[in-house]
Amino acid sequence: MSTSAAAGATPVMDRLISRTVLRHQPLSVHFDLTYRCNERCVHCYLDHEDHGELTTAECLAVMKELASAGTLFLTFSGGEIFLRPDLYEILAEARRLHFDLSLKTNALLVTEERAARLREYGVRRVQISVYSDIPEVHDAITKVPGSLQRTLAAIPLLLEQGLQVKLACPLMRENLLAYRGVMALAEKLGVPYVLDLTITPMMDGNEAPLAHRIPVSSLLPVMQDPTLHACKPQPTAEATRARQEFPAAIGSAVSSGIENAAYEDLPCSAGHNSCYISPYGDVFPCVQLPQAAGNLRRERFSDIWYHAPQLERLRGIRESQLPVCSRCEIRSYCERCPGLALMEGGDLLGAYERACELAEQKAQLAGVVTPISALHREQAAFAMQTNSRNEIASFVANSSSD
Repeated sequence: MSTSAAAGATPVMDRLISRTVLRHQPLSVHFDLTYRCNERCVHCYLDHEDHGELTTAECLAVMKELASAGTLFLTFSGGEIFLRPDLYEILAEARRLHFDLSLKTNALLVTEERAARLREYGVRRVQISVYSDIPEVHDAITKVPGSLQRTLAAIPLLLEQGLQVKLACPLMRENLLAYRGVMALAEKLGVPYVLDLTITPMMDGNEAPLAHRIPVSSLLPVMQDPTLHACKPQPTAEATRARQEFPAAIGSAVSSGIENAAYEDLPCSAGHNSCYISPYGDVFPCVQLPQAAGNLRRERFSDIWYHAPQLERLRGIRESQLPVCSRCEIRSYCERCPGLALMEGGDLLGAYERACELAEQKAQLAGVVTPISALHREQAAFAMQTNSRNEIASFVANSSSD
């Protein structure tokens, strides 16, 4: 989870989250205004062509429906949001509707005037992707020469307007150790940061971005870094059973990161009090769970949110009932994502390799002796049974031939 999100977990927020989860109100919505972008990041999961974005009028109508449904936190992202010429008209309506506004941007198009207008329209937070403090590394990922310099030049302009700025650094093969420089850069600027270990397939299922994903074994330098306190060793058996979590500095740059007891036994907030809207009006539980529940060009948001079968099914899922993961002895070390379970493992309720490998690595670093996930335990048992059957069949066949 992010540092800023963790700091925002107050008693009032706790009560608000609890109430919205209980009532299934869409407290937080992530709305991509465009997939078009002025960068071509090597790991990106989006198709940057415009296949018919929502018009200005449609965006304004969607926001009115969100406000009526009880949405408070609204995040505009992309693609690159500043490529929408109607951005300020959209922001003006968002302010009129009293949303708590956040933006995600690469900041290449941020100028002093545009920063001032963001403040004028009530934007509170801006998350900016920075892949390294070294221009050659950052620019090789964005494929835009000079992009780091332009991005960093925008940050003081935003801070001068009193906006909250956070740096997001997705880690991949190309920038494995760059997080150290990003941490130092954030400290110098006086802003929080989030390191994101998540590289996902494209929303259409194309797995090309996974070529940039860091193997779990290569993540050891990050997971063992004492400055991140990623895994604090626990010598006793009782302590190793306690929940171990990545600190505020490590998490998903997509999610809010706010912890709450209301999420107990739920896979995550997706579909319970948060959702994602694409530039084409598709409503998803989350950007990492690309299973459309409906489209806002054909249906009202409230009809989709409260009655779509996909969302109703998702709301019925409980962690304690997952067929494999509920039996896992190292479940407390796992950050299983239902969306990635679907995209990578083919089963919304299932385990998937990446999460299990990470859980085993974290548990081992925390002091668990020879940790093994339920998925790998079952795979090993199945392989042993198969080998035994093959040996018996071979013995019978050889005996018959004699």
